[in-house]
Amino acid sequence: MAYCPECDAEIEGEPYEFEEGEVIECPECGSELEVTSTSPLEFEVVESDWEADEEEWD
Repeated sequence: MAYCPECDAEIEGEPYEFEEGEVIECPECGSELEVTSTSPLEFEVVESDWEADEEEWD
């Protein structure tokens, strides 16, 4: 069982159904999530280019 790091929604699916580096969309909040590990199944929020640029200026 894996969860969205943004909203904690459950992401359905088995680890073998995902590939590391694959980007999916959270069904609850719509965030883009990158598969960072398949064992255990883990996701990380993908930052858009404008969010990354904005952080550089802060």
